[in-house]
Amino acid sequence: MKMLQRSIMLGCGLVILTGCGADEISSPGTGGNVIVNPPTSPPPPPPPPPPPSTVSPAAGCPTIAATPGLIDEGTITGPTGEYRVCALPARVTASSTLPYVQGLLYRLNGRVDVGTDGGPVPIEDEPSVTLTIEPGVTLYASGSSFLMVNRGNQINAVGTAEMPIVFTSRDNVLGLNDENSSGQWGGVVLAGRAPVTDCVAPNAAPGTINCERQVEGAADPARFGGETDDDSSGIMQYVQIRYSGFVLSGNNELQSLTTGGTGTGTELSHIMSYNSSDDGVEFFGGHANVKNLVVVGAEDDALDTDTGVQASLQYVIVASRPNAGDTIIEADSTNTLIGNLPRQNTRISNATFVYNGATREQAIRIRGGADYAIVNSILVDATNGTPCLRIDDAETIAATSANDAGPPVFNSFVMDCATAFRDGGSVTAAQTQGIFEAGSNNNAGYTSTLTGLFINGSNESAIAAFDPTALSSFFDNVEYIGAVRDASDTWYAGWTCNSATADFGDNVGDCTSLPIYSS
Repeated sequence: MKMLQRSIMLGCGLVILTGCGADEISSPGTGGNVIVNPPTSPPPPPPPPPPPSTVSPAAGCPTIAATPGLIDEGTITGPTGEYRVCALPARVTASSTLPYVQGLLYRLNGRVDVGTDGGPVPIEDEPSVTLTIEPGVTLYASGSSFLMVNRGNQINAVGTAEMPIVFTSRDNVLGLNDENSSGQWGGVVLAGRAPVTDCVAPNAAPGTINCERQVEGAADPARFGGETDDDSSGIMQYVQIRYSGFVLSGNNELQSLTTGGTGTGTELSHIMSYNSSDDGVEFFGGHANVKNLVVVGAEDDALDTDTGVQASLQYVIVASRPNAGDTIIEADSTNTLIGNLPRQNTRISNATFVYNGATREQAIRIRGGADYAIVNSILVDATNGTPCLRIDDAETIAATSANDAGPPVFNSFVMDCATAFRDGGSVTAAQTQGIFEAGSNNNAGYTSTLTGLFINGSNESAIAAFDPTALSSFFDNVEYIGAVRDASDTWYAGWTCNSATADFGDNVGDCTSLPIYSS
């Protein structure tokens, strides 16, 4: 009887359940519905990208023509991989090529001379040495090491926009540098036979074969000067020079690129100086004609010109590092040799200068009787406390004579500074202002609309350009001021490196890292 009752009750329970739909099943304790078919879960996130590829050391050092040749020093390892180290000899005695080899770095072990100094006068069939450096090559050094291209010899360092040549420091290889690193090795020096002033020999006539000078920062004789205007020290294109400017003694140090008495046959373009502890570039005497020049983070002067140099610079970007650096431009020196001829004559067109260093006395200083012209250019003081322009010495503003070009020249030059002009000893701020305002399309009260640090905006595009070919046939006649016309003008891209001071977009990467190429 009890079994019959249980069967009847179980049967009734099944009947009740079979009459219920799936969404009518109550979930105990929730008081709500149970979803039998929930929505599909989102897919898991993609795996992280693989770590960047690193370099493996090359099997050995290539053979070069010079004797002795390269020295295999084993390997060095940093964040970008392990490299074979091939040290250059102290003197390159025969024309030689440094090929690009993946996983290989060349080291400057102390002062490395290209050839032997041939003196101020070229001779027939003189033994000339050319050091050729292929695109993509990286050379590094430390301490007082530097590359010295002696008179009568040449460098052939031609990189490409995709594979620039990089001169850098050992700490850069090891990954030890940060945004403020500098002064870790010497730099690159080109010596030539063109005329210079401020002669070493006390009785030598300036601008003659008897007028020579010693390279600043070089402990052993490293002379330049002569009277061969068309002399050639070679060619450098698409080259970076990082972390240079080693101090040898007080007020005696090298910079990224130093030219001394180089002639018009020397070709320089697409040169980047990064974080030099001294000047970005310094040109002593001779001729220095450069297009596409980038100077970032120099701790003294970005552009230093001296001892009678005849210089023409076009498409120039200068950006000082925050709280570092002295001036953007220092032209010549005030000294007892101020009357020496040839007088310096530097001409700059299409430059963009961004001064962001520590507050200083001035961003541009022209003195020493220098002839100077700045046209189609922009100066912005980001410190809001550094005056833009200073001129020193009565000789610098003297009227035109047979021996000089007269006072400095400014045309289509705009400045955005809280203080435009300042006194320079015997030249007052009012006199400097009068010289500036005598030019055409200048504006000392302009407001910057630059984007990306150095790309022209609406205010820059509104300034009428000056024809710089009136100053020199070296210049291109372009219809805009500043170094970079607009966002479509990307001459600086590819071959440069990036930093917190200046970002140049797509290129070989950050300045604190070595570039890695696929082959």
